[in-house]
Amino acid sequence: MTWPEFNVLNFRLWCAAIFAAHFVCVTPSFAQDVTFRSPDNANVVSGRFVGFDGDIVSLMTEEGPLSFRKLDMVCEGDACPSFEPYVPNFRLTGAARMGDLLLPALIDVYARDNGWSVRENVDGFRLEASDGTEVLRIDIDVEPTDVAFGQFLAQDVDALLSMRELSDAEVEAVRAAGLGRVTQARQARILALDALVPVAPAGGDLTRISIGDLTRAMSGGDEGVEILLPAEGDGQIQGFENRFMRPFGLRLAEPVERHDTATALARAVAGRDNALSLLPYGQTAGAQPLALEGPCGLRSDAGFLDLKTEDYPLTFPMFLYLPERRQHPQINAFLEWLRSPSAQLVIRRAGFVDLAAVPIPIAEQGDRLANAIVSAGGEVSLAELQRMIRVLSPRVRMSSTFRFEPGSTRLDGQSRSNVMQLAQAIRDGRFGGRALMFVGFSDGRGPAVANRDLAAARAEAVLRDVERALGGRVPRNVTLEVDAFGEALPMACDDTIWGQQINRRVELWVTDSR
Repeated sequence: MTWPEFNVLNFRLWCAAIFAAHFVCVTPSFAQDVTFRSPDNANVVSGRFVGFDGDIVSLMTEEGPLSFRKLDMVCEGDACPSFEPYVPNFRLTGAARMGDLLLPALIDVYARDNGWSVRENVDGFRLEASDGTEVLRIDIDVEPTDVAFGQFLAQDVDALLSMRELSDAEVEAVRAAGLGRVTQARQARILALDALVPVAPAGGDLTRISIGDLTRAMSGGDEGVEILLPAEGDGQIQGFENRFMRPFGLRLAEPVERHDTATALARAVAGRDNALSLLPYGQTAGAQPLALEGPCGLRSDAGFLDLKTEDYPLTFPMFLYLPERRQHPQINAFLEWLRSPSAQLVIRRAGFVDLAAVPIPIAEQGDRLANAIVSAGGEVSLAELQRMIRVLSPRVRMSSTFRFEPGSTRLDGQSRSNVMQLAQAIRDGRFGGRALMFVGFSDGRGPAVANRDLAAARAEAVLRDVERALGGRVPRNVTLEVDAFGEALPMACDDTIWGQQINRRVELWVTDSR
């Protein structure tokens, strides 16, 4: 059996494109190379083995990634894997908060759900069937974000665990390395939600702070404030600086006192009179959490539902980035399970905020409705507020909220994940017999009528994204519809940029079909 002609042609075209300047297709050679050779020696390719999906082999060659069908190609070299049987190895690197806390809990329950056992050693986790046969290896390497990103770029690993969204420069570096567009939902998975909480010494007068005051203090602008921070390379702190400081020409103050663990950082803050820091959600013990307050008086606390809806500004998705290549079916099964109800329960028990949509009855939203009356723009009529109540009161708000990248009609990373999660829930029948309404809201800048039209257009865009995620096949017993109320229901102050971004959103409201 020989390699099919179309594969030979593809390989030769690849050589021609990559090595045109050298006039000949040279086999690259570097440490830990393996060589794949067809029986007649007509096709020979070398590189570092990256992965095998049961059909396609992926190598990292001197000129970049290369994939080809294995068929009867023979692997030569000490680094060749065993293909009979082949045990897939899923290698992850990145944030300690994900690698040390979240992933081990998920792996343990995933194995239990499949009737497998888990054996842990220095390399990672080995999942075994009841007869002792190894079915999947999962290795986790905890590294600072920048170091982990370098490993991901070199294809030394299969996935990157990040507490922040990749920057535009990093996204472009991934694309240039031939690893695809990690802004797409299939490559940028979100496992859970986390947040940063401003903290001060307990018992003090400070109980709330504006983001403006927070960023100014963090940049060293308040001489009387002592800034304490996590260790260098912390992804969440990098994300805070990227989102809330650098766009305004601010950088984190240096040098500052740093602590390796959240526990040590919270203890240090509690022991200083004028300390200020940022701690992960759920790890503020001993320090005083500060509410975020805007100039108009609206405030936001780091509560479970506020994180779920992303109404809390310092919410940070926990990203799992994948390269654009085919994974083994066992790895794909694990990735798909991460969206399951069982996985969402594990995420909650581990102290993070899961992605499953939960209902928020309108009766529990008194503060939001009061804000609609007090803070709605002057152009919003009483009739429009009454219409909003009539439309929404028979429905229940779900926690899934959709927001857009700044200055763009493209959904942000968390919202793209919400689309995929919602589509899966619809396919699973969890919304059978229900009407799903995508309700658009806007900030208060500009005329109220124009804002309502823009909010309606965004709601339509989310509906289309959900339909695409369903492959254009919406179940007959599910109804998708839209409405919009523009600036009628602000969640934050419009006189701040982050407040405008919070207010520009599409909410999901659900009722029984009529």
